Amino acid sequence: MNYRALKIPGVWVFEPTVHPDNRGTFHEVFRRSQISQNLGFEFEVLQVNQSESQKGVIRGIHWTEGNPGQAKYVSCPKGALWDVVVDLRKESPTFGTWDAVLLSAENSRCLLISQGIGHAFLSLQNGTVAKYLCSSEFDPTADRSINPLDEVLAIDFRTVADQHNIDEFIISAKDEQAQSFSSLTVTKLS
Repeated sequence: MNYRALKIPGVWVFEPTVHPDNRGTFHEVFRRSQISQNLGFEFEVLQVNQSESQKGVIRGIHWTEGNPGQAKYVSCPKGALWDVVVDLRKESPTFGTWDAVLLSAENSRCLLISQGIGHAFLSLQNGTVAKYLCSSEFDPTADRSINPLDEVLAIDFRTVADQHNIDEFIISAKDEQAQSFSSLTVTKLS
């Protein structure tokens, strides 16, 4: 199993070996023991979520605050999405940094995201499916959001959208009305 670290500590891309034959393809999506052995990261699945999105949908930036937080293992079994992570751990040297990777049914990549990392994505095709394995169950009292188009974070959704002929974004009212990144930095630990 091949895991590659992104620039934010605690985020890895998994690039599986795909086995094609005359029937189609087969690949392993998730193996807990490999994550533990290769990364030293303990990941227990307690909830599985799935979304389907039209082209131009942005979901996020979402994370679970507090302890234990929520780690996620994200895959895209149908369509394609530009998956974005934002370091929201105030004590981290990469606090406020974002990174992104293309996940698609074609490339079979998955993304492992540690607790304290915000997650968002832009759907690049109609009917894109995102599947999330989660390390904790949903807790509405710990659920947090930042507006994905926050000017301080300056995530480059527009450039990626232009490359995929997306003229306008579809964003939920919850995400549009979410707090700004600046509201987090006011309380950043020194």
